[in-house]
Amino acid sequence: MLRHQLLSHLHRLLRPETYLEIGVRKGKSLAMSRAKTIAVDPFFTVDHEILCDLHLVRTTSDEFFARRHPLAHFDRPTIDLAFIDGMHLAEYALRDVINVERYTHAGSVIVIDDMLPRSVEEAGRTRRGAARSGAWAGDVYKMVSAFRELRPDLICLEMDTRPTGTVVLMTPDPASRVLSDNYDRLVAEFVVSDPQTVPDDILRRSRAVDPALLVEAPIWERFRSLRRQSDEDVRSEIRGLLSSQGLLATV
Repeated sequence: MLRHQLLSHLHRLLRPETYLEIGVRKGKSLAMSRAKTIAVDPFFTVDHEILCDLHLVRTTSDEFFARRHPLAHFDRPTIDLAFIDGMHLAEYALRDVINVERYTHAGSVIVIDDMLPRSVEEAGRTRRGAARSGAWAGDVYKMVSAFRELRPDLICLEMDTRPTGTVVLMTPDPASRVLSDNYDRLVAEFVVSDPQTVPDDILRRSRAVDPALLVEAPIWERFRSLRRQSDEDVRSEIRGLLSSQGLLATV
Protein backbone atom coordinates (compact mmCIF):
# COMPACT_ATOMS: atom_id res chain seq x y z
CA MET A 1 0.00 0.00 0.00
CA LEU A 2 1.24 3.48 -0.83
CA ARG A 3 1.58 6.05 1.95
CA HIS A 4 -1.14 8.25 0.47
CA GLN A 5 -3.49 5.28 0.26
CA LEU A 6 -3.03 4.68 3.99
CA LEU A 7 -3.70 8.34 4.74
CA SER A 8 -6.80 8.29 2.53
CA HIS A 9 -8.12 5.24 4.39
CA LEU A 10 -7.51 6.92 7.76
CA HIS A 11 -9.47 9.98 6.66
CA ARG A 12 -12.35 7.72 5.64
CA LEU A 13 -12.22 5.56 8.78
CA LEU A 14 -11.60 8.25 11.40
CA ARG A 15 -13.85 10.93 9.85
CA PRO A 16 -11.84 13.63 11.63
CA GLU A 17 -13.45 16.95 12.36
CA THR A 18 -10.03 18.65 12.32
CA TYR A 19 -6.94 17.85 10.28
CA LEU A 20 -3.44 19.35 10.40
CA GLU A 21 -0.85 18.78 7.70
CA ILE A 22 2.82 19.75 7.88
CA GLY A 23 4.46 19.57 4.47
CA VAL A 24 2.05 20.27 1.63
CA ARG A 25 4.11 20.44 -1.57
CA LYS A 26 1.64 20.09 -4.46
CA GLY A 27 -1.33 19.17 -2.27
CA LYS A 28 -1.74 15.47 -3.09
CA SER A 29 -2.35 14.48 0.53
CA LEU A 30 -4.18 17.71 1.33
CA ALA A 31 -6.75 16.92 -1.37
CA MET A 32 -7.93 13.93 0.71
CA SER A 33 -9.25 16.05 3.55
CA ARG A 34 -12.93 16.86 4.00
CA ALA A 35 -12.43 18.13 7.53
CA LYS A 36 -11.71 21.65 8.73
CA THR A 37 -8.02 21.79 7.84
CA ILE A 38 -4.83 23.70 8.57
CA ALA A 39 -1.86 23.04 6.28
CA VAL A 40 1.63 24.43 6.77
CA ASP A 41 4.49 24.63 4.26
CA PRO A 42 6.86 27.52 3.43
CA PHE A 43 7.19 26.47 -0.22
CA PHE A 44 3.87 24.91 -1.28
CA THR A 45 2.89 24.88 -4.96
CA VAL A 46 -0.58 23.35 -4.78
CA ASP A 47 -1.89 22.00 -8.09
CA HIS A 48 -4.58 19.60 -6.78
CA GLU A 49 -8.22 20.49 -6.24
CA ILE A 50 -8.87 21.09 -2.55
CA LEU A 51 -12.35 20.31 -1.20
CA CYS A 52 -12.16 21.26 2.46
CA ASP A 53 -12.46 24.30 4.72
CA LEU A 54 -8.77 25.20 4.55
CA HIS A 55 -6.37 27.58 6.24
CA LEU A 56 -3.17 27.30 4.17
CA VAL A 57 -0.11 28.83 5.83
CA ARG A 58 3.08 29.69 3.96
CA THR A 59 5.56 29.46 6.83
CA THR A 60 7.70 26.92 8.67
CA SER A 61 6.08 24.68 11.24
CA ASP A 62 8.25 26.21 13.99
CA GLU A 63 7.02 29.69 13.10
CA PHE A 64 3.44 28.45 12.87
CA PHE A 65 3.43 26.88 16.34
CA ALA A 66 5.08 29.99 17.80
CA ARG A 67 1.88 31.90 17.07
CA ARG A 68 -0.31 32.83 20.02
CA HIS A 69 -3.28 30.84 18.70
CA PRO A 70 -2.02 28.58 15.90
CA LEU A 71 -5.26 26.59 15.67
CA ALA A 72 -7.60 29.56 15.59
CA HIS A 73 -9.12 28.24 12.36
CA PHE A 74 -10.60 25.30 14.28
CA ASP A 75 -13.75 25.55 16.36
CA ARG A 76 -11.82 23.88 19.16
CA PRO A 77 -8.01 23.94 19.43
CA THR A 78 -7.55 20.20 19.04
CA ILE A 79 -6.34 17.99 16.19
CA ASP A 80 -8.14 14.74 15.38
CA LEU A 81 -5.76 13.67 12.60
CA ALA A 82 -2.30 15.01 11.73
CA PHE A 83 0.09 14.19 8.91
CA ILE A 84 3.74 15.16 9.41
CA ASP A 85 5.75 15.23 6.21
CA GLY A 86 7.93 18.28 6.64
CA MET A 87 11.70 18.59 6.87
CA HIS A 88 13.29 15.12 6.69
CA LEU A 89 15.71 15.64 9.57
CA ALA A 90 15.10 14.07 12.97
CA GLU A 91 15.45 17.24 15.02
CA TYR A 92 12.83 19.06 12.91
CA ALA A 93 10.40 16.15 12.82
CA LEU A 94 10.70 15.63 16.57
CA ARG A 95 9.78 19.27 17.16
CA ASP A 96 6.79 18.77 14.89
CA VAL A 97 5.65 15.76 16.93
CA ILE A 98 6.11 17.66 20.20
CA ASN A 99 4.18 20.67 18.92
CA VAL A 100 1.37 18.64 17.37
CA GLU A 101 0.90 16.49 20.48
CA ARG A 102 0.22 19.61 22.57
CA TYR A 103 -3.05 20.01 20.62
CA THR A 104 -4.25 16.41 20.58
CA HIS A 105 -6.60 14.29 22.64
CA ALA A 106 -6.28 10.61 23.51
CA GLY A 107 -8.20 9.57 20.40
CA SER A 108 -6.09 11.65 18.00
CA VAL A 109 -3.95 9.95 15.37
CA ILE A 110 -0.60 11.29 14.15
CA VAL A 111 0.82 9.91 10.90
CA ILE A 112 4.53 10.50 10.22
CA ASP A 113 5.98 9.89 6.77
CA ASP A 114 9.42 8.59 5.67
CA MET A 115 10.05 6.56 8.82
CA LEU A 116 11.35 3.33 7.23
CA PRO A 117 14.15 4.09 4.76
CA ARG A 118 15.10 1.18 2.51
CA SER A 119 18.83 1.90 2.48
CA VAL A 120 21.55 3.86 4.25
CA GLU A 121 21.57 6.23 1.27
CA GLU A 122 17.87 7.04 1.67
CA ALA A 123 18.45 7.61 5.39
CA GLY A 124 21.16 10.23 4.91
CA ARG A 125 20.92 13.76 6.24
CA THR A 126 21.47 15.09 2.71
CA ARG A 127 19.86 14.19 -0.60
CA ARG A 128 23.14 13.20 -2.28
CA GLY A 129 22.91 9.43 -1.87
CA ALA A 130 19.15 9.40 -2.23
CA ALA A 131 19.38 10.64 -5.80
CA ARG A 132 20.33 7.13 -6.91
CA SER A 133 17.21 5.53 -5.40
CA GLY A 134 14.84 8.36 -6.24
CA ALA A 135 13.65 8.91 -2.66
CA TRP A 136 14.99 10.75 0.38
CA ALA A 137 13.65 9.69 3.76
CA GLY A 138 16.26 11.45 5.85
CA ASP A 139 16.95 10.37 9.41
CA VAL A 140 13.50 10.86 10.93
CA TYR A 141 13.45 7.09 11.56
CA LYS A 142 15.50 7.82 14.71
CA MET A 143 12.35 8.98 16.46
CA VAL A 144 11.04 5.40 16.65
CA SER A 145 13.63 4.40 19.24
CA ALA A 146 12.95 7.60 21.21
CA PHE A 147 9.22 6.88 21.30
CA ARG A 148 9.82 3.34 22.49
CA GLU A 149 12.37 4.39 25.13
CA LEU A 150 10.67 7.46 26.54
CA ARG A 151 6.99 7.17 25.67
CA PRO A 152 5.73 3.61 26.22
CA ASP A 153 2.29 5.20 26.64
CA LEU A 154 2.32 6.07 22.93
CA ILE A 155 1.23 3.36 20.50
CA CYS A 156 3.82 3.48 17.73
CA LEU A 157 2.79 1.40 14.73
CA GLU A 158 5.40 1.09 11.99
CA MET A 159 3.53 0.74 8.70
CA ASP A 160 5.00 -1.12 5.72
CA THR A 161 3.90 1.49 3.18
CA ARG A 162 5.64 2.29 -0.07
CA PRO A 163 8.06 3.79 -0.67
CA THR A 164 9.68 4.87 2.60
CA GLY A 165 7.34 3.68 5.33
CA THR A 166 5.16 5.54 7.80
CA VAL A 167 4.49 5.51 11.52
CA VAL A 168 1.02 5.84 13.02
CA LEU A 169 1.04 7.24 16.56
CA MET A 170 -2.00 6.69 18.73
CA THR A 171 -2.99 7.55 22.33
CA PRO A 172 -1.05 10.84 22.48
CA ASP A 173 -0.97 12.86 25.70
CA PRO A 174 -1.05 16.67 25.34
CA ALA A 175 0.11 17.03 28.96
CA SER A 176 3.29 15.01 28.45
CA ARG A 177 6.56 16.95 28.45
CA VAL A 178 8.85 13.92 28.27
CA LEU A 179 9.93 14.43 24.67
CA SER A 180 10.45 18.17 25.07
CA ASP A 181 12.38 17.66 28.32
CA ASN A 182 14.68 15.20 26.54
CA TYR A 183 14.87 17.11 23.25
CA ASP A 184 18.43 18.43 23.62
CA ARG A 185 19.80 15.03 24.61
CA LEU A 186 18.02 13.31 21.74
CA VAL A 187 19.21 15.83 19.18
CA ALA A 188 22.80 15.44 20.39
CA GLU A 189 22.40 11.71 19.65
CA PHE A 190 20.50 12.18 16.38
CA VAL A 191 22.71 14.72 14.60
CA VAL A 192 25.74 12.82 13.31
CA SER A 193 27.54 12.87 9.98
CA ASP A 194 26.61 10.61 7.10
CA PRO A 195 26.63 7.72 6.51
CA GLN A 196 24.05 6.98 9.18
CA THR A 197 24.05 3.76 11.19
CA VAL A 198 20.53 2.57 10.45
CA PRO A 199 19.23 -0.24 12.71
CA ASP A 200 18.63 -3.50 10.90
CA ASP A 201 15.05 -3.69 12.16
CA ILE A 202 14.34 -0.39 10.38
CA LEU A 203 15.92 -1.42 7.08
CA ARG A 204 14.31 -4.88 7.16
CA ARG A 205 10.99 -3.53 8.52
CA SER A 206 10.93 -6.42 10.94
CA ARG A 207 8.38 -4.73 13.21
CA ALA A 208 6.33 -3.17 10.44
CA VAL A 209 2.63 -3.93 10.12
CA ASP A 210 0.87 -4.55 6.82
CA PRO A 211 -1.27 -1.39 6.57
CA ALA A 212 -4.15 -3.46 5.17
CA LEU A 213 -4.43 -5.21 8.54
CA LEU A 214 -4.94 -1.87 10.23
CA VAL A 215 -7.42 -0.34 7.81
CA GLU A 216 -9.46 -3.54 7.49
CA ALA A 217 -9.64 -4.17 11.24
CA PRO A 218 -13.23 -4.02 12.60
CA ILE A 219 -12.36 -1.36 15.17
CA TRP A 220 -13.09 1.97 13.57
CA GLU A 221 -16.73 2.52 14.47
CA ARG A 222 -15.82 2.05 18.12
CA PHE A 223 -12.64 4.10 17.70
CA ARG A 224 -14.64 7.07 16.40
CA SER A 225 -17.11 6.84 19.26
CA LEU A 226 -14.31 7.26 21.81
CA ARG A 227 -13.42 10.78 20.68
CA ARG A 228 -15.38 12.56 23.40
CA GLN A 229 -14.74 10.18 26.31
CA SER A 230 -12.24 10.66 29.14
CA ASP A 231 -8.66 10.31 28.01
CA GLU A 232 -7.62 7.46 30.31
CA ASP A 233 -10.58 5.32 29.28
CA VAL A 234 -9.86 6.07 25.62
CA ARG A 235 -6.20 5.06 25.84
CA SER A 236 -7.02 1.79 27.52
CA GLU A 237 -9.77 0.92 25.07
CA ILE A 238 -7.75 1.80 21.96
CA ARG A 239 -4.93 -0.40 23.17
CA GLY A 240 -7.44 -3.17 23.74
CA LEU A 241 -8.97 -2.74 20.27
CA LEU A 242 -5.58 -3.00 18.58
CA SER A 243 -4.49 -5.92 20.76
CA SER A 244 -7.62 -7.84 19.87
CA GLN A 245 -6.58 -7.67 16.20
CA GLY A 246 -2.98 -8.68 16.86
CA LEU A 247 -1.74 -5.25 15.81
CA LEU A 248 0.37 -4.69 18.91
CA ALA A 249 2.26 -7.98 18.66
CA THR A 250 5.37 -6.29 17.26
CA VAL A 251 5.14 -3.03 19.21
